[in-house]
Amino acid sequence: MEAVRAKWTDERLDDLNHKVDELGRRMDGGFKEVSARLDAVQRTMVHLAGVIIAAFAALLATQLGLILTQI
Repeated sequence: MEAVRAKWTDERLDDLNHKVDELGRRMDGGFKEVSARLDAVQRTMVHLAGVIIAAFAALLATQLGLILTQI
C-alpha cells in the first residue's frame, strides 16, 4: 500500500507561516506577562527584606538600651 503524501502548495505554506507567526506573538505575550510577575515578586522581596532589617535594627537598639540601663 502506497502512502499518500500531502502536497505543500503556496497557500498551505502561507497558512503554516501565519500560524507560526501567531504562535510566536502569543509566546512573546506570555513571556512578557511572566517577566512582569517576576518583577513584582522581586520588588516585594526587596521590600520585605528592608522591613526585616529595620525590625532587627530596632530590636538590637532596644536590647542595647536595656543593657545600658542595667550597667
